[in-house]
Amino acid sequence: MKKFFAFLVVLLIVGGVGFFFGWAQLGVPSGSYGVMRSKTHGLDQRLIREGEFRWVWYKLIPTNVTIQVFTPNRVEKTFTLRGMLPSGDVYAAFSSLNVDFSYELSADLSFNVRADSLIPLVSEKNLAGQEDLSAFEAGLAADIEAFIPGQMEILASNEGEMASISGSGRSPALEEAIRGAFPQIENLSCRIQAATFPDFALYRQVRGIYEDFLAKQREYLSAGMEGGAEKQLDSRFRFDELARYGELLTKYPILLQYLAIENGVPQR
Repeated sequence: MKKFFAFLVVLLIVGGVGFFFGWAQLGVPSGSYGVMRSKTHGLDQRLIREGEFRWVWYKLIPTNVTIQVFTPNRVEKTFTLRGMLPSGDVYAAFSSLNVDFSYELSADLSFNVRADSLIPLVSEKNLAGQEDLSAFEAGLAADIEAFIPGQMEILASNEGEMASISGSGRSPALEEAIRGAFPQIENLSCRIQAATFPDFALYRQVRGIYEDFLAKQREYLSAGMEGGAEKQLDSRFRFDELARYGELLTKYPILLQYLAIENGVPQR
């Protein structure tokens, strides 16, 4: 009987030790995540999470398993951007108007790296630990900052975004573009604290005139017109161009003053 109890005690001890060393969450602190890699099974595709019990038998094999621990932190970055709307300098020069299509904005950016992206990042970016994750988070913030200037077209083509920025400092379309380009992030906030934007409506008008100008140039070159036909095309194009400028000046009568100043007409 004593031998049986002794055997039972030994069995319980061995079982307890086996349970303890096979416990996947062992060594992964609260609020962190574990990525498990083993010599026998390679990179495990199931993330070790707090509150999800998991026991792995091959973790019992000595030196077989390593678990990398990651704690995604809230990334916060404040930045100021200065630049020009796409081809803004070209459109301004083409219009011969004293306009500036440059912008300046200051914004607060914050986000988290998605926990579900940790295993792909370990595989693709060779993240080896928390230090590598922190460096990746900082690089991601810099990439998002560099991405935003290319999205100014969103604001230029969507008048509703300006109202949203004025009210809440947020641009839903801009944030959606960031999420689409950076699927590794979640809980994104990009709040614009201060901004100086050009006249987007005027920008669109001048861009439309410029695009029509290029289209007519291509039409002229492809047709290979010469002599009288060329003059006729120039006259027709000039008429269309003046009509466009008439629409522009009707919508923005203040531009008449710019043109008058540019041509030296005295102002009353």
